[in-house]
Amino acid sequence: MVRTGSASVAAGPTLAVVAREAGVSVPTASKVVNGREDVAPETRRRVTEALDRLGYVRRPRFDAAKTPGLVDLVVHSLDTSWSGAVLHGVEAAAHDAGLEIVVSAGLTRTRGARPERGWLDKLIARGSSGVLFNLAELTASQYAWLEQHRIPFVMIDPVLEPPPGVVSVGAANWHGGVTATEHLLALGHERIAVVAGHQRKMCSNARVAGYRSALASAGIRHRPEYVRHAGFDESVAHRRTLDLLDLPEPPTAVFVCSDRMALGVYQALAERGLSVPDDMSVVGFDDLPEARWISPALTTVRQPLSEMAATALRLLVRMMDGDRPESTRTELSTRLVERSSTAVPRQGSGSSG
Repeated sequence: MVRTGSASVAAGPTLAVVAREAGVSVPTASKVVNGREDVAPETRRRVTEALDRLGYVRRPRFDAAKTPGLVDLVVHSLDTSWSGAVLHGVEAAAHDAGLEIVVSAGLTRTRGARPERGWLDKLIARGSSGVLFNLAELTASQYAWLEQHRIPFVMIDPVLEPPPGVVSVGAANWHGGVTATEHLLALGHERIAVVAGHQRKMCSNARVAGYRSALASAGIRHRPEYVRHAGFDESVAHRRTLDLLDLPEPPTAVFVCSDRMALGVYQALAERGLSVPDDMSVVGFDDLPEARWISPALTTVRQPLSEMAATALRLLVRMMDGDRPESTRTELSTRLVERSSTAVPRQGSGSSG
């Protein structure tokens, strides 16, 4: 991943060569390159395949000396408080850097092994100087595409382990898992379950690893039946909690790997006539506004979402200026925020048996 704000792009085939290869006129090829919609699908396909075969590199169509710098922010969705916190952090840091932000929700999907070109084409056409990806899962082809076009990018809380050399910013998820579990252990809980996210996601695996480490350090036997994966989905977390409650020896406390999933845990407990924290203590993760709104207010591990986003933007600016960060992975600290959802276990219920 090599890019500077003023780096020149290696010479490649001209648009005329691409047009000839695809059997179209140069203006038609130009429409495809610039993301225009008035091109027949079959014609667009031929031009796109010719662009791929010949390795055509699009040149930004803006004068960096006259136009304010543009940075794309690609978020998983725009309808969550998580995204709001990320947007807040990026906007503040971009204002300080004199940059403008273009926000997109979601990524181009793949068709077979080839990514759709629409979003990336538009990114090049509008002259974006860099990209921030939040909770994104890029394909190998998409990583290669960004590198081919020499566009710097930074991952905010990447879903999967990024390839070597890719710059990313995240939270200290392992430490957060340790902190949440140690808090419950200090209250006297030993039967502690975890409602985790996706099994293959970096952050979820790290939080579960922290949970297991804290139990091991306390000499508590790890129970596989106490580990339930809910894919960061509130409704699935609700079902997984019911499964935990149906165990012969249900847990007295649960570490939930996101605040949104904790809402599902609360619902399941209420359906069974159980209360938080009298019947079960609950610790979340994120410290989203929902953690303060629900009753009782949720004890949770705060990850600094806005700070993560601002840090990613500042790293991206350095890369746009030709500076390479010394470390490709930046982790910001997490901390426990104690509220009302945790308490000592009822007498006689904390023992692991």
